[in-house]
Order: sequence, then C-alpha cells, then structure tokens
Amino acid sequence: MKRILTLCLVALIASLPVMAKQKTKTVTLRVIETSDVHGSFFPYDFINRTPKRGTLARVSSYVNKLRQEHGKNVILLDNGDILQGQPTCYYYNFIDTTSTNIAADVINYMQYDAETMGNHDVEPGHAVYDKWIKEVNCPMLGANIINVATGQPYVQPYTILRRDGVKIAVIGILTPAIPNWLPANIWKGLRFEEMVSCARRWMDYLQKNEKPDVVIGLFHSGKDGGIKTPEYEEDASIRVAQEVPGFDLVLFGHDHTRHSSVVKNTAGKPVTCLDPANNAISVADATIELTLRKGKVVEKNVEGRIVNVTDEPIDEQFMAHFQPQIERINKFVNREIGQFKNSIYTRDSFFGSSAFNDFILNLQLQITGADISFNAPLSFDAVIKEGPVHVSDMFNLYKFENQLYVMRLTGEEVRKHLEMSYNLWVNTMTSPDDHLLLLSESTYGDQQRLGFKNFSFNFDAAAGIDYEVDVTKPEGQKVHILRMSNGEPFDEAKWYKVAINSYRGNGGGELLTRGAGIPRDSLNSRIIWRSHRDQRYYLMKEIEKQGVVDPKPNNNWRFVPEEWVKPAAARDRKILFKD
Repeated sequence: MKRILTLCLVALIASLPVMAKQKTKTVTLRVIETSDVHGSFFPYDFINRTPKRGTLARVSSYVNKLRQEHGKNVILLDNGDILQGQPTCYYYNFIDTTSTNIAADVINYMQYDAETMGNHDVEPGHAVYDKWIKEVNCPMLGANIINVATGQPYVQPYTILRRDGVKIAVIGILTPAIPNWLPANIWKGLRFEEMVSCARRWMDYLQKNEKPDVVIGLFHSGKDGGIKTPEYEEDASIRVAQEVPGFDLVLFGHDHTRHSSVVKNTAGKPVTCLDPANNAISVADATIELTLRKGKVVEKNVEGRIVNVTDEPIDEQFMAHFQPQIERINKFVNREIGQFKNSIYTRDSFFGSSAFNDFILNLQLQITGADISFNAPLSFDAVIKEGPVHVSDMFNLYKFENQLYVMRLTGEEVRKHLEMSYNLWVNTMTSPDDHLLLLSESTYGDQQRLGFKNFSFNFDAAAGIDYEVDVTKPEGQKVHILRMSNGEPFDEAKWYKVAINSYRGNGGGELLTRGAGIPRDSLNSRIIWRSHRDQRYYLMKEIEKQGVVDPKPNNNWRFVPEEWVKPAAARDRKILFKD
C-alpha cells in the first residue's frame, strides 16, 4: 500500500509542470498602424506622374507576410487623413461621387480592423465623409466627435477586438482643433471634445464595462505643440499617454513626424508611443506579448518600432484588383487644360515676389474682384513646367481643397496680418552674415517644417498692395505698405475686400486672430463671399478660360536692405534646396 502511495505521489509531482504549462499560455499580437496616408494608395504619384516610394501596395505586402506568420493575431489599424492628398482621393470625393470611395475600397481590401477619422477626412464635407463611413467595413472611430443633437459620439468611440482569448480595446480620438481650420458648414452638427478628458472618460467606461486585457489609443493628433487654447490642444497624444492610466500602446499621427518612445503614465506604468509619419513610407509595428494563466493576463510586454516599407515588394494582386480605378484616375489627371509659357517654382516664393505665388494671388483677385489678396506657398518645392498643363498640375499649384473667401479687413488689420506672417517667415537680421529666413536645424528632413522653424503654409504674401519688408526691424515693425498697386493711397483706417482661403479665413495659422487682432468669434461676420467649390476648381477653370498663360512675378513687394538680403537669400537657398 505504501509503495502504491509513493508511486502515485511521484506521478503527481512529475505531472505538475505539465499541468502548470497547460494552464499558462503565451499570446503574441502584432499591431500595425498606418497614418496620414493622404491618398498614397499606389506606387505612382498622380500629381507629378512619377513613381512613388510610399504606397499601401507595399504596406499590403508587409502585412500579408506578417499574417502568414501570425495569422489572425495581426491587428491592422489606420489613423486617418486618408481622404485627401492625391488626385485618387479628389476624383472619388468630388468627380465620381456614386462609386464606392476608393479610400473605403482600399481599407476593405486590406482588411483593416479599425479606422480613426482625421481632420483631412472631415475637410471634404458631410456628403463625402458620411458616405465613406457607411462604405468602410471596419469600425470608424472618433470618441471626441460629438453629435450635437444627441450628445453622443458621431461614430464609434471604441471597438473591441478578440484574438486568441485576449480582449483588446481600441479607442479612437482626433485633434479637436478642426474649427480653427475648416468652415462650420463642413462639420455642421458636430463638436470636438478636448482629448485628455475624453480619453479619461472612455477609459473609465472601458475598465468598468468591458474589462479589456489590452488598451490601444489610435489618436489623430501629434506628439505635442500645435495650436493651444484654453479649451484644448491640437497635439496631445503624449499628454494622454502620460495622464490617462490604462493605455498599453498609443499609436498617433497628424504631425507627419516619425516617433518611437516609451513614456511613464501617472500610475508609473510604461506606455509605448509610435508615430509612422505620412504617405505610407513607414508603418508603426508593435509586438504585444501576453502571458495568460487560467485565461487571465498575468504578464504583459509591449515593444514598438517604426519600419520603413519602401523596400517591400509591390503587392501585384493589390494592383490588379485596383487597375480599373487606376485607369479612371489616369484619364482624369492626364486631361490638358492649358499651356504655360514659362515654368514656375514654389521655392522662389520664400525669397520675394514670385511667379508661382503671384499667379495664385492674381487669379484670386480676378475670381473675386477683391482689393487685396493673401496666399502662402502650400508646397515646399513644387514646379509647374513650361508647356502643356494638365489636371494633375493643379494639385501642385494648389495642394488643399480649401474654399475661397472674401473678407472685410481694415488697412491696419491687413498690415498686422502680414507682420505676423513675416515674423514667422524671416529672421531679424543684425548683420549681413545672418540668415534671411527663420530656419531651424532640428527640422531638416521634417516632413512638415522642412528646415523652417515654422510652417511655411503660414507665410502669407499679398497682391493688390506694394510694400517692403525690412528684415533689420524688430517684430511688428517689418512691413511698410507703400500704396495700393493701382497707385491709390493705402489707408490703415479704410475697409478693404480681401481674397483669402477658407483655412486662413477660419483662423488657421492665427494670422487673423493673434496677428490682425480680430476676435475668433468675429471672423464669420467678416466673410462677405464664399465659393461653392474648392479653390483648385476655380483656378483650373480660369486657366481653361485663358488657354495660354504667361505667369510673371508682380514685383509688388521685396525684402530690404537689398545689400544684406541678396547674399543671405543665396546662402539660405543653398541650405534648403542645394542650389
């Protein structure tokens, strides 16, 4: 009997490791994020008609490879700003409005698990994004997009994914700064909550009601910085990761800047934070390893990295699937609309009156009949070449789907608007050896600032007035308006009609508010005309009307003193453009 008991005990002891092993298992999740794709679906730039490095056709190959290895434990997420950027988007947003939006087709084909809306997904207006939301098969997220009529989120605040016994919550939030950029009719019936309080409220809800094993933040908002008001911050992703305990992984975007870090939240727990930047050049790739015992997570480890996918092979099945759409888009962009007698370059716009920027400024005056026109270069280094001009060139001429406004501004407000623009744009020179432009070594290679300290899409110049910018003068005293360009006196006390894009007219860049001193709640009352279509449409129609176009600089403004400015401009041009 004693021998039998001994044998049973030995057998039991021998089986303990096996029993423990059976009760414990390891689950590995692979989470892939794309963000700010901006229409980079195919390895072809439909604007410049050249091959494109960044493309979802390569991302598709990368994801397919991971799916072969990890099966359903691969989670694919997109972080918004997918509806704007290439003619692919424009065509299906505004030309062919009956077919399924190509952005929905791509998301569905690649089997994304969730999508967060971005500010440029709101920009095309309700008709476009409401249709797109219905066409996308995966959950559309936006916890802080509130339906004013119901007080509830306009789309899903979060989604629950289940993988191999693990419950994963994904909370989607976008930047609340949209009213600073887009006219109210585009987001009619909506409001956008501040990110930190919104994230905290939904985290509390999840922990009480869903009890997820893993929580992922999918935030269309940059790392930090951006517009800050008493009500919200434009870029608050890292702040949410730090101040709202519960997130294991925060995937973000919007600022077009690669980022990979681990931060500690207020509970002392690590949070992995990743931003793959823009145009499908890179993806955020996170590995989440979980140890489960009796079905409960007892250990968790998250590691993340940014992976460049430009060396991945093109997914030929993906390309074959979308060939009919590619052919339709090519037909659209290849249509000739006029002739240019000379080439124009955005790079010239940073150093004085230029044919590129002045062409837009002058067309705005023609289209609206305004007295003065404001515009900034929206592309860093675009060119429209001499010869035939096609629809594709219009996306280099004017990058965004802004509307065109006419606003009432006093002469003093016009000057102050320009003062802030040039304060963002140029250095205050104290010697001939100084930079002309306000540059920053920290932004060389940055996808948004591109070597400038500030965003170049806020560098407004003007047509309709003659003026000088004295770069030796302090901030607020650089701009000296000499006269109206038609020879009439310029009067700071007089009201003028000013042509301006909707981004600026709604307060974008704060040139009208912080610069000109107009209260934000007064901007709408200053608008006396709004275009029904986007500005690119009207510019295209004007070129078609003219047929042959000979753009030249107005030479209505210049930087002074010339003996300092000329050599400084040559030096800065070499730094930025290597020429």
